[in-house]
Amino acid sequence: MSMTSSRPYIMRSLYEWILDNECTPYVLVNAMDSGAQVPQQYVKDGQIVLNISPLSVIDLSIDNDAMSFNGRFGGIATDVYVPTSAVIGIYARENGQGMVFDEDTNPEPPPSDPEQPPTLPRKPSLKVVK
Repeated sequence: MSMTSSRPYIMRSLYEWILDNECTPYVLVNAMDSGAQVPQQYVKDGQIVLNISPLSVIDLSIDNDAMSFNGRFGGIATDVYVPTSAVIGIYARENGQGMVFDEDTNPEPPPSDPEQPPTLPRKPSLKVVK
């Protein structure tokens, strides 16, 4: 059975946790992701850091497919859209606590062949070398 990605659920939880601890939630985004719509003039080394605190953004939505909001960049209101797969991490600005995501939080399990029993890993063994 294939499950949906856990990344958006973890993002929402960490966002709430960071706010509950009176810190400022920041997200690190892969700005080169084809679906990411971020202000390119603030991209550095293919990444952008976004402040997503309630005082900094309007209409924040973190759903299972994407994170979106309206924020001000250089005084200009800008709509931002980031696929959840493009979020590299979420953390508190004040202390850096949070999480960096793996490339693929929920990799597809390998297909199973009902004819073949699963192979178990070999137990480690040691040899005496003289």
